[in-house]
Amino acid sequence: MSDEAAVRGSGSGLLDDVTTAQRLARWLGASALPGGGDVTVRRHGEGHSNLTYVVARGGRDWILRRPPAGPLLPTAHDVVREYRVLDLLGRADPPVRVPRVVAVCEDTSVLGVPFYLMERVEGTVVRGALPPWLDERGQRALGLDVADALAELHRASPEPFAAAGLGRASGYLHRQVRRWVGQREGIQAAAAAEGGRARALPDYDAVRDWLRGHLPPESAPAVVHGDYKLDNVIVAGTRVAAIVDWEMATVGDPRADLGYLVSCWAEPGERYPLPGLATSGPGFPTRAQLVARWESASGREAGDLRWFVTLAAWKLAVLLEASYHRHLAGTTDDPFFATLEDGVPALLAHAREVCGA
Repeated sequence: MSDEAAVRGSGSGLLDDVTTAQRLARWLGASALPGGGDVTVRRHGEGHSNLTYVVARGGRDWILRRPPAGPLLPTAHDVVREYRVLDLLGRADPPVRVPRVVAVCEDTSVLGVPFYLMERVEGTVVRGALPPWLDERGQRALGLDVADALAELHRASPEPFAAAGLGRASGYLHRQVRRWVGQREGIQAAAAAEGGRARALPDYDAVRDWLRGHLPPESAPAVVHGDYKLDNVIVAGTRVAAIVDWEMATVGDPRADLGYLVSCWAEPGERYPLPGLATSGPGFPTRAQLVARWESASGREAGDLRWFVTLAAWKLAVLLEASYHRHLAGTTDDPFFATLEDGVPALLAHAREVCGA
């Protein structure tokens, strides 16, 4: 693509001036984006973490991922690392269901932040209301395939990831607790730097101490996603077409992924601290059935998941508190973040109830 080729934004917030559009046009040309004609960029509305855009040219679409605006916690929103994870997973044997990455840009002079491109996977993200075509039979089939897709990931060899510096074979659970304690401390430091104080979250402290005092022995390591739940997969029909949002992937104990999935899997009649979990539909498998399916497909034993379910709710609360801090700072327009004033304390109370701290 020549430098004169146009890049047009459609309410994207990404191309805020002509110079930015020209820089992106040059970079897209250098990355050998297929097709001819102008490139269009539009914001893709799914997700609350890294920002996602659809890049279109010549009848084809790609996905551009970049960090959000505003103050970010250390090690958070590392899209270059996410690109490296996807690149390795795309070559894994047995295969893992991931989009194929196309190119990465670490030159912050282009958009002001690193970003990468990947192929767009056709399908639906099931979040909140169930799509009308997903009947009870389809819900069950999809739920079981969600467990199968996770097991496929956990069967992939972790050695290439450890060799690439994307994780270590041991100490994952201890590092998880330490990392999320550090993230909470990062929020507190950011608030202090702005002349304020992070809000008190007493249930956070209680659960943190319980997790430290009940650290379980680790199982054999695997590649772990770190945020595996129904709305982080792309659904085609009643199957998982691709797993997305890999920013927290590493090498670790696969039961952490299973515990996270279970913690975000509401059953009919239950109330979860954060609204909108589609899995309360009547046809979805129960949490016990999910676990049994994962055990069968992965060849591993889950054992007692209470520590992992507690960790999942607690770390999600810390992650969302960082988003709430960005909301208070006025650096995000995501309306979901306004609900976290009550949502984060409710999630921490839930974590405390799970572990009995």
